[in-house]
Amino acid sequence: MTSYEDILVDRDGAVLTIAINREDAGNKFRHQTCLELSDALQRFRIDPSLRAAVLTGSGEKFFCIGGEHDPITSLEQSQVLPIIDVYQAIDTIAKPVIAAVNGFAVGGGNVLANVCDLTIASETAVFRQVGPMVGSFDAGYGTWYLEDTIGRKRAKEMWYLNRKYDAHEALARGLVNEVVPASELLATAQAVAREITTRSPMAIGALKAAFSARHNGVSGQARMAHDQQLTVYLGTTEAHELSDAFKERRDPDPERFWR
Repeated sequence: MTSYEDILVDRDGAVLTIAINREDAGNKFRHQTCLELSDALQRFRIDPSLRAAVLTGSGEKFFCIGGEHDPITSLEQSQVLPIIDVYQAIDTIAKPVIAAVNGFAVGGGNVLANVCDLTIASETAVFRQVGPMVGSFDAGYGTWYLEDTIGRKRAKEMWYLNRKYDAHEALARGLVNEVVPASELLATAQAVAREITTRSPMAIGALKAAFSARHNGVSGQARMAHDQQLTVYLGTTEAHELSDAFKERRDPDPERFWR
């Protein structure tokens, strides 16, 4: 496996586990962390032997408490924290990513957990949005997807009032799928991941693309059309006949389209 500075990556069969490894900093993501997460997720995407991933934080106290921004002196793109690339990768990779929330999921950390396909929480987990308290906000994945998950009023409450929600409150609100003892968290998330790997990868990929398409405009529609429909179509006798006829400089035979 590739060695990183800010994350730990491990695999067990078809399941990849990625842990943000900045416990002393609350597992905040900085520029380097985002680049490494993006790289690990891209490798996960293109590896056919990997079918599901688990995302967690190192240690027992923090899943992730958001972003660590360097002072911004301009909007030059090299200075912009590339966390949106991470959210987008998790949302659009045609394989499930499961959040194993082992502690505080705050700010961008809460968004990170929410954008994952499923969220398993430790009994010690705490969820919170703090943007308006600290001079920050997330007017994209952090709002649209949170509204999808817990509803418009609850999402506004979470953003406007900045309250803490423990794991069981989060479960009642629909923010997480399951709550387990801390000692069982990672094993449970990995077991759920392994269970998904026994399902049809094409069906899971199509479903995931469908869930994300409506918030992703033309790119979401393109994924549905290209990654799913076109990929299947290219294997049909119609596509083969058209391709062969073009290469052979002849008219295609429609009678061969359905053989």
